[in-house]
Amino acid sequence: MKIAIAQINPTVGDLAGNAQKILSAAQDAAAQGANLLLTPELSLCGYPPRDLLLDPSFIAAIASHLQQLAQSLPPAIAVLVGCVEPNTQAYISGGKPLFNSVALLSGGELQQTFHKRLLPTYDVFDENRYFEPGRETRFFTLNSLPLKIGVTICEDLWNDEEFWGKRHYAISPITDLVEAGVDLIVNLSASPYSVAKQQLREAMLSHAASRYRCPILYANQIAANDDLIFDGCSVGFNRQGEMVCRAQAFESDLLVVEFDEQKQDLQHSTIATMPENDDAEIWQALVLGVKDYTRKCGFRQVVIGLSGGIDSALVAAIATAAVGKENVLGVLMPSPYSSEHSIKDALQLAANLGIQTQTLPIGELMQGYSKTLAPLFADTEFGLAEENIQSRIRGNLLMAISNKFGHLLLSTGNKSEMAVGYCTLYGDMNGGLAVIADVPKTRVYSICRWLNRDSEVIPENILAKAPSAELKPGQVDQDSLPPYDVLDDILERFICNHESASRIAQAGHDPTVVDRVIKMIVRAEFKRRQAPPGLKVTDRAFGTGWRMPIANKWISTNTYQTPRAQTPLSTSQTSA
Repeated sequence: MKIAIAQINPTVGDLAGNAQKILSAAQDAAAQGANLLLTPELSLCGYPPRDLLLDPSFIAAIASHLQQLAQSLPPAIAVLVGCVEPNTQAYISGGKPLFNSVALLSGGELQQTFHKRLLPTYDVFDENRYFEPGRETRFFTLNSLPLKIGVTICEDLWNDEEFWGKRHYAISPITDLVEAGVDLIVNLSASPYSVAKQQLREAMLSHAASRYRCPILYANQIAANDDLIFDGCSVGFNRQGEMVCRAQAFESDLLVVEFDEQKQDLQHSTIATMPENDDAEIWQALVLGVKDYTRKCGFRQVVIGLSGGIDSALVAAIATAAVGKENVLGVLMPSPYSSEHSIKDALQLAANLGIQTQTLPIGELMQGYSKTLAPLFADTEFGLAEENIQSRIRGNLLMAISNKFGHLLLSTGNKSEMAVGYCTLYGDMNGGLAVIADVPKTRVYSICRWLNRDSEVIPENILAKAPSAELKPGQVDQDSLPPYDVLDDILERFICNHESASRIAQAGHDPTVVDRVIKMIVRAEFKRRQAPPGLKVTDRAFGTGWRMPIANKWISTNTYQTPRAQTPLSTSQTSA
């Protein structure tokens, strides 16, 4: 028996388009002799559909397209399709109105449905808002074969207390299926990407397959939908816990594997290689993120402000790989404080990438603002307000280009800046997509060096010079911030690892610096709330899964207190 995995890229809400992708994959799989095709979680409507699930007409349309798809499939193949099913008992039992389901389509009809039993509510997940958990252990047989196939959906496999050291849910769907005597477990997933997550998935699945002596096939979505990226990497493990197949990372793929009925096990098939390292992996994820966001939102071209700095350089390189050099416009907006080397570096970057550029000097615009504000700003010194005006002038120019020509503006701020508020509202934060908002500054440098492994993409001077916003003479980032290696370690410990200020200080950081950084994080929450969506590549991103209050005194009053005077927070970019 041959089983295929359709690693497709669905668009949320594009029911006809997603159904066609499933149909095309089924036709290709049938041509290769497959008897069964797996598709990802909610493959028909796309994941995550979020509050589209509250629209009754959307639910009705899903049912209609599911029926049409069943009638269109090749007769020789059965297909498991991710969908939603109404909970007909909701008004009686008081449960949620929908199930997160899988439909078995065969012979032109819907033969059976399976419901997700474990509904995650952590990080980016909010499934309990929409779905009722399934209560039954369900499996199916195919074409009168004695093979029992158990069906699980994403989170259903993430509750192995032996692997995790504890149970996260009261029930274990995989244990229930094994006790029911299934011969194979399939899992339809839409598991969002974060760096190195595939190694964790594979370790977990391998452990489960060997522990229960039951082969497992895992079908994952490949897509970028809003801030979430899905890396694919669909995979299979035999009864011994050995990997037998793996689909491509960050690419659509069709994977076919054979189940030997005599050995009751999966046979070895194609195993795609993984990206060479974390930098390569994050690069592929971000390229997919920009490509899908641009295409699915109806854009063809993008515009980027090129400062000659490393952040805009990396975003320009990602955009070029995602949408093509002919569709990227880099805009230089030098001020009287811009160094000659920054302009030269930006132009060299554009030449290396082959993208178009426009230069719009902002000196006269700055003078216009100064003249208008002179009566009000009389007897005050040049400071933060004047610095931020420069950023906001640039933001306005970029938005004007976006509005006039229909380009998607990509903002270039990194995670380190977003964390501590080293960014300007309505200035450099302008944009439709924040490409590297979940990439710390030190990782930005690492990815750029990886990009330059064979030939120069990012000009060497951009990598070598001290980073600067260049909003006043001689300015560098470290005038306002700790060195980025220190800052990023503090941010990782506090944001991702939830370490206390005292614990971070005990790890070797200056308590005064820790206290200052944490206060900056808290103060910057109102900025992050107004930022464009940022592509998620870590386990703790400033996006869907980050739900901090803006008016908040708790963290700031529970930092590591010291008798020394605190460093002022009114640095050049930490205010709105």
